[in-house]
Amino acid sequence: QVQLVESGGGLVQAGGSLRLSCAGSGRDFSSLAMAWFRQAPGKERELVQAISWSGSTTYNGDSVSGRFTISRDNAKNTVHLQMSILKPEDTAVYYCAAGPNLDSDLKGYHYWGQGTQVTVSS
Repeated sequence: QVQLVESGGGLVQAGGSLRLSCAGSGRDFSSLAMAWFRQAPGKERELVQAISWSGSTTYNGDSVSGRFTISRDNAKNTVHLQMSILKPEDTAVYYCAAGPNLDSDLKGYHYWGQGTQVTVSS
């Protein structure tokens, strides 16, 4: 079993930056692929970025266009999402997720955090 807790969300002006963190617990954390998804009001949950268990491979969702960077530290059981040049359309609840394989589909992730709100003002 893996528990995930996100932090770092908040209110930021357009053009600003935020760094989200996800702290994981459980002995399998370092063997799992990790991902950040987001869900805006009235929209489906979408992939932001995903990273393999080793950190050697990442996968980008369609919406970030190089503005975001995912990273992980298996020694500390943490995953981060560095977000830059934020836009109002980035406003959403951001979720950390873990699963056995690097996957673009949310169905591939078995463990989810509660989410952290990111609001970008114009």
